[in-house]
Amino acid sequence: MIRLILAVIAVCSASFAAGGAGAQDIRLKDLVEFDGVRGNDLIGYGLVVGLNGTGDGLRNAPYTEEIMQNVLERLGVNVTGEQFRPRNVASVIVTATLPPFARAGGRLDVTVSAIGDADSLLGGTLVMTPLTAADGEVYAVAQGTVIAGGVAATGAAATVIEGVPTAGVVPAGGRVEREVDFEFGDLRQIRLALREPDFTTAARIERVINRGLNRSVARMLDAGTVLIDIAATGRPSPAHAISAIENLTVAPQHKARVVVDQASGTIVMGSEVRISQVAVSQNNLTLRIEEAPLVVQPSPFGEGETVVVPRTGVALREEPGPGLALVEGGTTLSDVIAGLNALGVSARDMIDILKSIKAAGALHAEFVVR
Repeated sequence: MIRLILAVIAVCSASFAAGGAGAQDIRLKDLVEFDGVRGNDLIGYGLVVGLNGTGDGLRNAPYTEEIMQNVLERLGVNVTGEQFRPRNVASVIVTATLPPFARAGGRLDVTVSAIGDADSLLGGTLVMTPLTAADGEVYAVAQGTVIAGGVAATGAAATVIEGVPTAGVVPAGGRVEREVDFEFGDLRQIRLALREPDFTTAARIERVINRGLNRSVARMLDAGTVLIDIAATGRPSPAHAISAIENLTVAPQHKARVVVDQASGTIVMGSEVRISQVAVSQNNLTLRIEEAPLVVQPSPFGEGETVVVPRTGVALREEPGPGLALVEGGTTLSDVIAGLNALGVSARDMIDILKSIKAAGALHAEFVVR
């Protein structure tokens, strides 16, 4: 696995080198967030109906029965005092993101997640659910058929679950009912927030914008912010100013970083990673424990009882390894990969080796463990 992953990185690194500096240029809109252009999180509490006996057990989820009674009473059905305990309903939390500049009547996708002991939301229908923002106001209403993200099958003695059947989505199931009160056209200055703050990248963005508009309109404030003066751009509105600069390309700078995922054994390195010359040795130890209990029985006509005597065999073996391997200092990612692959170890062992190299001060990169 490690050789495949590192080989893919080496190919990508070689293609960038062959393509020249222009191949690394990224559009400004893919590097920054524009001040005022943002979404808003919405949340609601609703009910999914029409389940095939996979809903909440109302004895364990009394809130499901309460909201169901409220819905029926709003529809003119009086169920007060009735023993109404079906298994085809489930309480859910509904979440969505109100996109920037969303207008009344627009549609948005919503995510539905069970909060009770429902087994599956497959085939259910979300009943009209108001979605509120952090200010407590209702900005959208959601309703529609739930597309569950998995399937569950249960038999008399076994259960098979594929994916997550207790969560799903309702595509275009939300309708915007209220617009965010924000006048984007009144802005006199716009801040560009870098997704990956870096002084060099911010300085390049400043130069590219000023050069692209042939006037001094951008000013770097810090590693993560570039300020744009709308009046100095000569454009009639902030929207026109952003449309004039968002497709300008910049070659960003990134910190040297190594990211490892211990759960899956994945290792990802950036092209800026460098390793100084270092020697690495790793031993393979095998610990083997065997239980072979011995049954001792009395003679056929003697007195006594059968006794089980424990007997354990423990063996510790050290397999011969490659010994002390020398990883040469690399000036390119390909050199680093070649040096690490020369050790001939597994991905999980490679993670431990990289940790040790970092601790020795020979790995010149940020080390991120997930």
